[in-house]
Amino acid sequence: MSFRILRASVMVEQNDDFHEARLLLLLHHASTRGDGSIKGITKLAKLDFFLRYPAFLRRLVAHRACESKWKREQMVPGEAFEENTVESKMIRFKYGPWDHRYREWLGLLNARGLICTYVLGRTVNVQLTEKGKEVAANIAQCPEFSVLNARSELVWTVAGALSASRVKDLVYQLVPEITGMTWGEEIDQ
Repeated sequence: MSFRILRASVMVEQNDDFHEARLLLLLHHASTRGDGSIKGITKLAKLDFFLRYPAFLRRLVAHRACESKWKREQMVPGEAFEENTVESKMIRFKYGPWDHRYREWLGLLNARGLICTYVLGRTVNVQLTEKGKEVAANIAQCPEFSVLNARSELVWTVAGALSASRVKDLVYQLVPEITGMTWGEEIDQ
């Protein structure tokens, strides 16, 4: 891997704006279906896991294509450099892949008026505000985000309607190498 790509990967990993834009894209696709919310930060994290790791998204798409409820096999949008690098690392956490910054990012998006969060039962639900829908739609139209937007749409199409528990189970089923990892260890692709 060239030094330039490595340096760019580190810069992206440390850029909250990039992560927030990625979450806005996920919420953008959620906003077009159902009640427009993602039910639970854990579910958001698991969907984001597949968005951040296209190789694992391919496993999910192939698995779901074999299920009777979802029969379409689709190409997973991606760039060549994503095959060997992950610009946005997650770590092994007690309940699977996680990034300790989710609550921070959601707090920033909420403070900017782009999302709202509300609690139903014990679940924190996340959805775009009207302003957030505008911003997310603009990001979705940016050529720089075209691959990430297409992949976000695919993640939502394939797994968005599933419960948080089912998405978690799929992570463990389709990425069994996670179970052998130590808590806090970075997940490689």
